[in-house]
Amino acid sequence: MDITQDVTQALKDTENSLRDFITVVLRAKLGEAWLENCGISSKKLEKWKEHKEDEEKRQESGVVEKRLIYYADFDDLRAILERHWLGEFSNAFGEWKRMNIFLTELKNLRDPDAHRRELMPHQKHLILGISGEIRTRLVRYRSKQETSEDYYPRIESARDNLGNIYTYGDGNILTGMRLRVGDVIDFVITATDPLGEALQYAVRPYDQSWQDSNAISLRLTEQDVQQLFQVMLAVKSGRQFHAHKDVDDVVFFKYEVLPPK
Repeated sequence: MDITQDVTQALKDTENSLRDFITVVLRAKLGEAWLENCGISSKKLEKWKEHKEDEEKRQESGVVEKRLIYYADFDDLRAILERHWLGEFSNAFGEWKRMNIFLTELKNLRDPDAHRRELMPHQKHLILGISGEIRTRLVRYRSKQETSEDYYPRIESARDNLGNIYTYGDGNILTGMRLRVGDVIDFVITATDPLGEALQYAVRPYDQSWQDSNAISLRLTEQDVQQLFQVMLAVKSGRQFHAHKDVDDVVFFKYEVLPPK
């Protein structure tokens, strides 16, 4: 196991899960202009916009995250959570004192100065432990909100190689994209099990096989030709019982598939 790679991914997944949860909660609380009304200074928002512009310049031919909250760091997220702690956030994560310690530790370990030196093994394990605790608490809360049990795994995010992204709180992803027979769509699913067990992943409608990898590819065939082709990404635990018959959570991506030329 490459623990360095695992640590990098754990930090990224935890940041994104927090960003998505904050977006869902504060949009419901403050409206569509929640970002401007959540207490973050205009100077800080301008800094995020600069980071976004820099990323767009670096990734001229790539996919760049459009949501401004994705350019906030752990310290920014900590400030937003503290200001709006009572309610959904405290219900999900518990006591602020403990969460504050978690976020401060992750911020310090993710600090650019830390990346100029090799992290010690105990620091890497600390990152994995804190990240796992935060994401597990969030998934348990979401699972219980949706099914009355904090037992079922949940998809935190999913994205395709065409720039379409699902995050917590989104509905079905209507991509508006026209594809053709023979095109390949690559998906990456980020999911967490409240009980910490390994998960399995699948793409449907007709590939019924499950796999251990969260990266899945789908090659479009003639049977996919239709104006609204729906791809279902599914996740499940290895346990006997599931939230929805034989799966625990699903996400739908919708495309138009044109006949071959």
